[in-house]
Amino acid sequence: MELTSLSGTTKRSAASSRNAARTLFASLATLSAGLLLASPALADAPAITVDKGDVSWMLTSTVLVLLMTVPGLALFYGGLVRTKNMLSMLTQILAIVCLVCIVWFLYGYSLAFTDGGSLNAFVGGFSKAFLAGVNTSSVVETFSVGVGLPELVFVCFQMTFAAITTALVVGGFAERMKFGSLMVFAVLWSTFVYFPIAHMVWWWPGPIAIATNPTMDAAAAAGMSWAFGAIDFAGGTVVHINAGIAGFVGAILLGRRIGYGREPMPPHSLTLTMTGAALLWVGWFGFNAGSNLESNAYAALAMANTFIATAGAGFSWMMIEWIFKGKPSLLGLASGVVAGLVAVTPACGFAGPMGALVLGLIAGVVSYFFCSAVKNALGYDDTLDVFGVHAIAGIIGAIGTGILVDPALGGAGIVDYASCAADGDITTCDVAAYDMATQVMAQAKGVLLTIVWSGVGSTVIFLLIGMVFGLRVSEETEREGLDIAEHGERAYNM
Repeated sequence: MELTSLSGTTKRSAASSRNAARTLFASLATLSAGLLLASPALADAPAITVDKGDVSWMLTSTVLVLLMTVPGLALFYGGLVRTKNMLSMLTQILAIVCLVCIVWFLYGYSLAFTDGGSLNAFVGGFSKAFLAGVNTSSVVETFSVGVGLPELVFVCFQMTFAAITTALVVGGFAERMKFGSLMVFAVLWSTFVYFPIAHMVWWWPGPIAIATNPTMDAAAAAGMSWAFGAIDFAGGTVVHINAGIAGFVGAILLGRRIGYGREPMPPHSLTLTMTGAALLWVGWFGFNAGSNLESNAYAALAMANTFIATAGAGFSWMMIEWIFKGKPSLLGLASGVVAGLVAVTPACGFAGPMGALVLGLIAGVVSYFFCSAVKNALGYDDTLDVFGVHAIAGIIGAIGTGILVDPALGGAGIVDYASCAADGDITTCDVAAYDMATQVMAQAKGVLLTIVWSGVGSTVIFLLIGMVFGLRVSEETEREGLDIAEHGERAYNM
């Protein structure tokens, strides 16, 4: 059986009304992670089976995604800033992970992955605040009919996504934001931007609900982006476009660093940046292949695509830089690798390997020009190129997913869960009919929704924090460096 992504959609929706669909879903157990919990309310529903192999893989994937953030992202970002801000960057990333973890367990999981009632198209509710009802007995569905995972596994897995997304934003305005204001930002941004976008992209009725009720209007109970028909396997919109736009907004509102464009500001340790990039690539297998939620051939497809697209982007960035600047740099190669990882994220479980290679090659070249020519022309100070890499490569990947999912191009197609019971075998489903124009338009809607929500929400949050606490450190603090001025420590004592 072919599996869909967290935002996978069926092309056969039903004719039932929105109110009728919501009445049906109200009788089901609480929805989680866009995955429907096993419910006795569906008399025809198959029993949920939990496989120890899937559980083991998802536990491993969760730890791999944490590895991406600490130490991966922390070292990657840390090596790129100046020596006087290295310890500050490490502290910011680690503190954000701790803070977002707490917020996620308190109410973030509930806002992202429960039914939101009248606001369900945009955000979930508080039915699972403080993890109410989540215990060692609760189970969530994966993407195969009748297959599930312990809910706590999914809670932890998705927590790592929330943490790394919030931490990624820091790259746009590194070396100049107050630590206290950043902590307030992490709470507000994750609450009002990340959790709603995660809900809009990944909240759907689940395979059993659709397979046992093939005439239902599944979109009526789904998040807005899912209802558009947009697909996002592992977070191209939720994580990368979202963080890239927020980082860009922060860079504009905080302004350029003192001396930017007049003084040299090279990375203080490309050795650490290379180490961080390598850890990001390793951890990304948990990010992408783990998003399949099962240990099967589609996890292997996501893994293969995470190899080939990343290699393609790293190579294309290196070559285009070599052509235009005369020398291939380690910084460019590492940046290209990250751009490839970003671009393949939404497509990793949908594209074929050759399609993923093309996607990576394109992402490396386009991101290079945004991080060099476009950035220099517009004069904005996106310190660590979170916009040029994450937003731009994320947009390329999200739109490209709508093309590369085409089975005629080697893609895996999208599951039509409404077909699962057509032949009497609920575990056997067809691939939905594919129309490129329709799917690409759905992808574009999902991208636009993310850009607008993140852009507007981030702007409001930054301005609010600026009015109450102030955003930027003093000129004296910035010149001295955030390590000593903000934390009273140095990264290096020699």
